[in-house]
Amino acid sequence: MGQKRILFVGLGDLGAQIFDLLVRLPGWHHFLVGGRNEQYLRERTNLSLFAASQLGFSPNVSCTYLDLRNVDQTAQIIENFRPDIIFCAATLLRWGAISRLPKPIADRLYAAQMGPWLPMHLTLVYRLMQAVKQTGLVIQVVNASYPDVVNPVLAKVGLAPLTGIGDIANNIPALRMSIAFKLGVPLEQVEIRFFAQRYVNHRISRVGSAGGAPFHLTVFVEGKDQTPLLDMETIFDLLPTTFKRAPGQLMTAASAMALMESLVGNEGTITHAPGPNGLPGGYPVKVCEDSIEVLLPEALTLKEAIHLNEVGMQFDGIDHIDEHGTVYFAGREMSILKDVFGYECKVIPLAECEQWADELLAKYTAFEETFRR
Repeated sequence: MGQKRILFVGLGDLGAQIFDLLVRLPGWHHFLVGGRNEQYLRERTNLSLFAASQLGFSPNVSCTYLDLRNVDQTAQIIENFRPDIIFCAATLLRWGAISRLPKPIADRLYAAQMGPWLPMHLTLVYRLMQAVKQTGLVIQVVNASYPDVVNPVLAKVGLAPLTGIGDIANNIPALRMSIAFKLGVPLEQVEIRFFAQRYVNHRISRVGSAGGAPFHLTVFVEGKDQTPLLDMETIFDLLPTTFKRAPGQLMTAASAMALMESLVGNEGTITHAPGPNGLPGGYPVKVCEDSIEVLLPEALTLKEAIHLNEVGMQFDGIDHIDEHGTVYFAGREMSILKDVFGYECKVIPLAECEQWADELLAKYTAFEETFRR
């Protein structure tokens, strides 16, 4: 396994857990971690490095000041380091931040789904991809920030990351275990091909149903299609009960590690990922060093898979994305943010995502501050 140069940006709650695992990738890789707080970067990466060393790994880790909002500065860092892979876990506000609010208010905001918060996740990834394009270098970019929607938005202007991580991948282990349990077969005999948007993947582990949103699932046992043996109406019912997992980011971090192992090792691993090749929603994929391929069962075409994920996106508060990357939001979900703290955005042209992100962050921050006084 050869040496890879990996630029990592976004060392927050999720990013730090992902980085803890990535420094244990097989091989000898050079990691450069970028961010605006260099002292925090050094101390947090030291924690990852020391833990990896304790387990017998010896990665090369260094840090640098990097401001993703500054495209020219980011491009210069990229040109100087010349990474093979960029892993981006940067966001302006993590999805779970609203859990700090009083529960009735947090529950109401969670009901708005993730779509209305898109500017918080899109802005920094957009700036990063502009910087990558500016360098002219061929770099594989992995995006951890709402890739089900961010990646297809950026695909409209030729700036899509290679793939995302998490979301659909997070439920695959529990879903396989549930299916093995229902069919009475060993887990290792069960393989699945699952297609679904973030809304579905967020809901099935908590409620046990897709809530009316479309999905497609094919189940193989020892290579044979056994999907007709299962009831799609109740296929997820054990995820929030028998196979319920504790809250946390570990599954997302593990999905990142699985995908990155294949990217650096060119192993052709079959896994699940959101936003591959700029597509909306989540898909089963085969991951190689320089490519990612969607794996389709006989009963589903790529056009059908894209369509069901576009419909699923509407359940998440995104009505549609036009050919220019302009995002149109669903009224019901956006109205919740308007009612709670006075933010309303019906349409975002890609060029305006940063100013909408600033407005959303300012209004949300001011609202959150009222509960700290």
